[in-house]
Amino acid sequence: MKIPTLPFTVIDWSQVKPTTHKGETGQATWRTLNIGELRVRMVEYTPGYLADHWCDRGHVLYVLEGELDSELRDGRTFKLLPGMSYQVSDFGDAAHRSSTKTGAKLFIVD
Repeated sequence: MKIPTLPFTVIDWSQVKPTTHKGETGQATWRTLNIGELRVRMVEYTPGYLADHWCDRGHVLYVLEGELDSELRDGRTFKLLPGMSYQVSDFGDAAHRSSTKTGAKLFIVD
């Protein structure tokens, strides 16, 4: 990820229009700011959410609230709690998908 040239930017996330994305179960609500190839998001998963795809995109993800389960295609799983993060690149064998039993609120940069 390379942060493009941009002015100092303050975001009031409550003013960013949400979009809804259905999972295999549950749904995700995204508030997204796109700056060139950089995407910054506040994401909320409903309880019982399971992603409907394996993601190959790199992210820096930080858990604000709830519990997030991240599963890698190779079978490894990780539980992230508030204050925890993960980083994954666009390259390699780190295809992943998210789920949550309780719901989760995340800050993601990719």
